[in-house]
Amino acid sequence: MGAEHADRSTSTAGATGTADTTATTGIDCITITGAREHNLKDVDIRIPKGRITVFTGVSGSGKSSVVFDTVAVESQRQLNETYTWYVRNQLPKHERPKADTIERLTPAIVVDQRPVGGGARSTVGTMTDIHAVLRVLFSRCGTPSAGEATAYSFNDPAGMCPECAGLGRTTRIDLDRFLDTGRSLNEGAIRFPPLAVGTAGWQIYATSGLFDPDEPLDRYGPEEWDLLLYGKGFKVKRGERAYNNTYEGLVEHFDRRYVKRGLEALPEKTREMVRAFVKDGTCPRCRGGRLTEAALKSQVAGLTIAEMAALEVTELSAVLRGIDPADDPVGAVIAARAVTALDRLTDIGLGYLSLDRPTDTLSGGEGQRLKTVRHLGSSLTGMTYIFDEPSTGLHPSDVRRLNDLLIRLRDKGNTVLVVEHDRDVIAIADHVVDMGPGAGTQGGEVVFAGTVRGLAAADTPTGRGLRRVTGVKEDPRTPGGWLTVRDVTLHNLKGVDFSVPTGVLTVVTGVAGSGKSTLVSGAFVGAHPEAVVVDQSAIGVSARSTPATYLGVMDAVRTLFARANGVRAGLFSFNSAGACEVCRGRGEIHTDLAYLDPVTTTCEACRGRRFKDEVLGLTLGGRSIADVLEMTGTEAREFFSGAGGAGPVADAAEVLTMVRKLGALVEVGLGYLTLGQSVSSLSGGERQRLKLATRLHRTGSLYVLDEPTTGLHMADVDGLLDLLDRLVDGGNTVLVIEHDLDVVKRADWVVDLGPGGGRRGGEIVFAGTPRELVAARGSATAACLRASLRGTLLDGAL
Repeated sequence: MGAEHADRSTSTAGATGTADTTATTGIDCITITGAREHNLKDVDIRIPKGRITVFTGVSGSGKSSVVFDTVAVESQRQLNETYTWYVRNQLPKHERPKADTIERLTPAIVVDQRPVGGGARSTVGTMTDIHAVLRVLFSRCGTPSAGEATAYSFNDPAGMCPECAGLGRTTRIDLDRFLDTGRSLNEGAIRFPPLAVGTAGWQIYATSGLFDPDEPLDRYGPEEWDLLLYGKGFKVKRGERAYNNTYEGLVEHFDRRYVKRGLEALPEKTREMVRAFVKDGTCPRCRGGRLTEAALKSQVAGLTIAEMAALEVTELSAVLRGIDPADDPVGAVIAARAVTALDRLTDIGLGYLSLDRPTDTLSGGEGQRLKTVRHLGSSLTGMTYIFDEPSTGLHPSDVRRLNDLLIRLRDKGNTVLVVEHDRDVIAIADHVVDMGPGAGTQGGEVVFAGTVRGLAAADTPTGRGLRRVTGVKEDPRTPGGWLTVRDVTLHNLKGVDFSVPTGVLTVVTGVAGSGKSTLVSGAFVGAHPEAVVVDQSAIGVSARSTPATYLGVMDAVRTLFARANGVRAGLFSFNSAGACEVCRGRGEIHTDLAYLDPVTTTCEACRGRRFKDEVLGLTLGGRSIADVLEMTGTEAREFFSGAGGAGPVADAAEVLTMVRKLGALVEVGLGYLTLGQSVSSLSGGERQRLKLATRLHRTGSLYVLDEPTTGLHMADVDGLLDLLDRLVDGGNTVLVIEHDLDVVKRADWVVDLGPGGGRRGGEIVFAGTPRELVAARGSATAACLRASLRGTLLDGAL
């Protein structure tokens, strides 16, 4: 930061931190003045170009508001302005960020935390474009040839298996679940709810005269069975009114209505119902290869393209290196290009993946690294690469590989901006910007800007976290018993026996791909369906989702207001009758100016409060509904706990439930969020904790959490650990999949999987207390734990 800006930022933070003015002196910088997005308080920042700058701070402190909502949005907005009006109208429109000036930007490429997804047709091979290279290889050098490159694509009609349409798997009706053959049609032989007795669908079979509705299905002859299941192509009459209907056998009807459309295209409730009556299996025609028979006969180096895609990345790389230029000069050139891309995957620690692995089965950390590695083959320079917590899901031993990627991007002449909490990623920064001092309205300021060494000496939550070296738990709790699953062979697990002690905190660790999620979320949870599970899946949000609606307290709030004022509850919803008629309950007016940038302004009619004036005049305990939605979680809990908040109209149990839910929000460290804040404005870490808040104190004594520290600052992890300890002390069993070493240190019992990922993993290499893990050999987690206890993780920077 420049001297004048350094003084300004430091003064707003009080004594919490200082600015190192030497860090950006004489360096070309991206310059921001007066940034006011979300909770930013008129912030000035200088970000050095051609360097790695890491943005730190507690969750909700304003990091994402600077990096994504200011730098990234303005870069993309200005880049879009270089296109013609016609092209700009086809592109996403970005509103100008709230800032006085944003200068000297370069084109930005954003690698965010959104799940990779892509569905069943997206694989590691298609996402990285390596499969496209293999298709070219086989089209030029495959014997016998199946034709052009499209003939080897399972996403092209020319190459996809006609039986499974290139998916490699088929979904079929499970007749054993669908039918009770010991019953007649009148007795409910068809178990599928849409064809239950009395429905219109049931009448086609039971009242059409084709079958005896009182005869059990197991007495049907072969012709009747064929007609019942597969008949089609004629009309029948059904019901008393003799409707004419086209007849379809049960299998034909089910396949047309549900299977051929694809289960994912069905509404959620319908999809869950249908899943109970189908069975998935490998396609019998292509045997999982996804391709036509011709494509699956073609070979290069003795393997088909499907066999190559099934190999681990390291194995495939070795096969392709073996193509001799002397024997096959064309094939060797093409193979070399694939090898380069495969080696990038190995370098980032994903060598255990196979190209046919569907992307929707990847963990968050695997997806982040795949998105990162895609950019390493680019020859572009002078770009700004923006990463949102790229260490998410990474074992400490894998973070070094991530750091190498970030350094390589910088060394190619790019600017790298990283929002991050991990100590090891912070350590490689050329420049650090620490936001805070707190979250929400208590954040939004620059409390430190400078070098990592300077940050480690600063009196900020991040600085204190970097300096702190904690020890392992010396007095672990005594288990009350054990929950065991035996001989687990799912995916890469090698006949594992897994025992979880009850009444304690257990942490499952291991490098990426070692089998943690398969063992815990798959086998263990499958054997214990009563478990309260908090996984990594993103929470569903919309522009109108708020913490109050997500927690499920909004209905109770509306009911209390309605009773207190003798009106209907719908008046207190900004999605219903009480909404401001001008902004329709949004509190702001979004104006699309066609080819110009959109503009959002506060609604003048409701002054941003979302409700009609007559609704705002109705109160509870002296507060309007808008006043309540502007309360923080902590304030709302206190308000509804007191007599003034509930009043004599309240149902005691209803209020108690609401207060408990608000208390859960406070417990997970989100007491600073306002009840009416848009969930879409929350950071990834805040969303994960919001989801955790909805699952606390549920009936049941077994909690399973998958990487709950995702998106959490070091100070926030302490709060999470206190919460987990309270759960255990309350008589619950808590099982956590985690990489964070602070969580491992506080565990009562640790189970470490490995020793590597993929086929080199799938074994339990250690089970015991954290103190015993420190001395364990052959464990990557143990080695990292020993380094952490010595305080050597940041030695390179300090």
